[in-house]
Amino acid sequence: MKTISLLGVGLSLGITAPVFANNIQAPVIVTATRTAQTTDETLASVSVITRADIERLQARSMEDLLRGIPGLNIANSGGPGKQTSFFLRGTEADHVLVLIDGIKAGSVTSGTTSFENLPLDQIDRIEIIRGPRSSLYGSEAIGGVIQIFTRKGGGKLKPSLSMGGGSYRSINGSVGLSGGGEKGWFNLNASGIGTRGFNACTGSESAGCFITEPENDKDGYRNLAGTLRAGYRFDNRLEVDAHLLHSAGETQFDGSFINRSKVIQQTFGGSLRYSPFAFWHLNMTGGRSFEKLDSFNRNIFVSQFDTVRDSLFLQNNFSINQQHVLTAGVDYLNDQIRSTIDFTETSRKNWGIFAQHQAAIAAHNMQFSLRWDHNEQFGNWLTGGLSWGYAITQYLRLNANFGNAFRAPTFNELYFPGSNNPNLRPEESRSFEIGVTGSSRLGKLSLNVYETHISNMIAFDATTFTPTNIGQARIQGLESVFSTQLIGWSFVANLTLLNPENTSSSEDKVLPRRAKHIFRIDTDRQFSKYRLGASFLAESKRFDDLANNHPINGYTRVDLRAEYAFAKNWRLQARLENLFNEHYETAAFFNQPGRNIFFTIRYQS
Repeated sequence: MKTISLLGVGLSLGITAPVFANNIQAPVIVTATRTAQTTDETLASVSVITRADIERLQARSMEDLLRGIPGLNIANSGGPGKQTSFFLRGTEADHVLVLIDGIKAGSVTSGTTSFENLPLDQIDRIEIIRGPRSSLYGSEAIGGVIQIFTRKGGGKLKPSLSMGGGSYRSINGSVGLSGGGEKGWFNLNASGIGTRGFNACTGSESAGCFITEPENDKDGYRNLAGTLRAGYRFDNRLEVDAHLLHSAGETQFDGSFINRSKVIQQTFGGSLRYSPFAFWHLNMTGGRSFEKLDSFNRNIFVSQFDTVRDSLFLQNNFSINQQHVLTAGVDYLNDQIRSTIDFTETSRKNWGIFAQHQAAIAAHNMQFSLRWDHNEQFGNWLTGGLSWGYAITQYLRLNANFGNAFRAPTFNELYFPGSNNPNLRPEESRSFEIGVTGSSRLGKLSLNVYETHISNMIAFDATTFTPTNIGQARIQGLESVFSTQLIGWSFVANLTLLNPENTSSSEDKVLPRRAKHIFRIDTDRQFSKYRLGASFLAESKRFDDLANNHPINGYTRVDLRAEYAFAKNWRLQARLENLFNEHYETAAFFNQPGRNIFFTIRYQS
């Protein structure tokens, strides 16, 4: 699949919109450039999911919410609370940088974030930036950045409540209180979910989960979570904000050695924003992300992994005039691990210095970014990014992006006893992208095609049973979204075409667990007190292994939803998932839910 052919396909379809919902006013984002701008202004390929989107779609997990987002493949190992991997633009699951309220999250042993344990009831907004961002954030941001913002509050005092239940003996509930007045804000929220679940794996002693379980085996999941966020804006251009997210989950799964785990995720931090002068905005943010994983065989303790990420950054934004904004900053990261498994090294520090220039000259918008990282183990790394936009007309813009990125190997890859390689080198990438965005009376339009090359890709060497830098990959893709209004119905259609090739051997192979084609369409309409909606998702086949010997069939899925505002501040919601009871897998041998229904009552003053 050539990049030029992907571009031709996209233009012939006449697609797409840069945001997730068909909003009249473009949302403001901060992740793409580390400065505030609307999605219409940004030169990056972005998706934004708001609190209103979460409740409209009646999503109950991060996987459920983000499935079908442009450029995103998701692999889940057996239902709610089970391991869930996100592959952004065909890159690896550990090539996505995850931020929670500006704080770097994720495990320093596995290199990934436990998305399955992040509670949606605590989330206000999600920004997904596709494409390399190492020139602003350092290691890990090869495929892109996902930033999650907790609920902020503000205004008059507002209590909230939700309760729900449905198939697989599933229940959930949340309670919250927000407010703060004109200058202050606070939000306090607690939530809980539980499900008896279903049989996670249909494998055997030689495949899948390497154990045979009876068909009536149930692998349940439960989670308790809470958030607290508060802040205040003073009269002297000083603003302070503090936040805490705590999530504790317990899940059962099928495995011969480990079949139950408890995960605690916690992120807390604070920020200080100050403007010494009108043209100078200073931001200091710091905090800690913590993940504790305890594993069991039934009720017998097996192992524990505690990982900590302490981060701090100082950023200065200088608005020279309306056409030029300069950004300069420095950040610090300290990764640490405590475990019942002996690691040779248990900590690693990284310092980074970055600068960015955003310019608007006539019909041209430009962004230049450069970053130097000093990693305690891997030395110095220089990354850069270049973006250009040209307004062809008032309603049509051409975009082009280039960037390189890197990822330092994880502690598991370097030091896990028995399957480690301390001589690994960081993975490196370079990406090229071209796109077009526009709007008309018919709707909003955008299209992005790209190509990414990854060198020193870390892969598992079956001959030595260790990870090694044997991999080379070439990933080509097209992403598009079309959003419009038609006879009172809103429509949002997403299309992803992907060609993720492992080019290490003489015969190119498709990278595992990535579908080449993904299409999703959502439609909703408000009828006075009623709202109706539906989602259609289609994904092509994928392979479960690097050698492409184990294909996984593609699938289609239809979900229906309805909502009724039966009283002031009260809503009753119902969602019917997997209408046609499609049997499908996103990881070989691991089951996904069949037809199921869920009801929710919500109160918001």
